[in-house]
Amino acid sequence: MIVLAVCSLKGGVGKTSVTLGLVAAARAAGLRTLVVDLDPQGDSTAGLDVDGEVSASSALVIDEPRRRHLRAATLRSHWSDGDHPPVDVVVGGDDLAAMDRTDLSSRRLTSLRTVLDKVSGDHDLVLVDCPPSLGGLTRIGLAAADRAIIVTEPGVFAIAAADRALRAVHDVRTQLNPRLQPLGIVINRVRPNIGEHRYRVEELTSLFGPLVLTQQIPERTAVQRAQGAYVPIHALRNPGAREVAALFDGILAHALRVARRQRS
Repeated sequence: MIVLAVCSLKGGVGKTSVTLGLVAAARAAGLRTLVVDLDPQGDSTAGLDVDGEVSASSALVIDEPRRRHLRAATLRSHWSDGDHPPVDVVVGGDDLAAMDRTDLSSRRLTSLRTVLDKVSGDHDLVLVDCPPSLGGLTRIGLAAADRAIIVTEPGVFAIAAADRALRAVHDVRTQLNPRLQPLGIVINRVRPNIGEHRYRVEELTSLFGPLVLTQQIPERTAVQRAQGAYVPIHALRNPGAREVAALFDGILAHALRVARRQRS
């Protein structure tokens, strides 16, 4: 099982869109996937079209990291319907906001990793959707992860946020989780016909070098269409959707290659 934390330290860059794209790629690859929604807004929970009632949310899993609480907070996504592999979601919710503090204990910060280790045989991939801030919840997500994906966009303020996110990864690796490494920076919502976007992409590449993943996600209406229909981007067959789906396939394949190298 590989655990990927998807994070950004700036809102509005499409972090949850990247999470959903990676879930779609994992589904297409036949991977049993668990999504842990640590964002109080619960966008991943909504986007993955879960159905049913839960007696808990990811907040209880963090507060009391027991297997039964993880089960109580988990719903099956309709993306699992048919012959597709299971996509399960540990649902987010408003009660997470109380945990987004900077004074959490080490036990609380490592609680998600504690419970994920107990179910490591149940899933091939875990994606942790972190909130767009460097509070306790993002640190909990990073402390649970093997690799961190940092989402940014081609704008000046998002570049500064990507730098802060990389420093946060370093701090969590030093203090809490020595196995954590950055997988890379995903530049999202790129419009290559705009000069400012081309300039910022070049600036990101100059600043962060090979950490900038080659799979740059373009601005495509297909992404909004897929989210509006609550379906994986791979379910749409128009050229824009196929282009974006292939890029997410590439990011996931890179993550799996890195994980295999790390374990060999």
